[in-house]
Amino acid sequence: MYVDGGNLRRIARHLKVHHRTVALWVNDHAEASPAAPMPSEVKEAEMDELFTFIGDKKTESTFLRL
Repeated sequence: MYVDGGNLRRIARHLKVHHRTVALWVNDHAEASPAAPMPSEVKEAEMDELFTFIGDKKTESTFLRL
């Protein structure tokens, strides 16, 4: 349910348990999962819009000054 996008409180209401219990189940499951595979060498990286935003960011504050 959590992997499918359900939030902890909604899952807890559905299962009639406390939301903290659901959080503990999720954490236990995540710790028991195998580590994600990591490549030994990265040959290609892909950048997204964040790079453009940082490059075009203004240096002065954009808030109105009174």
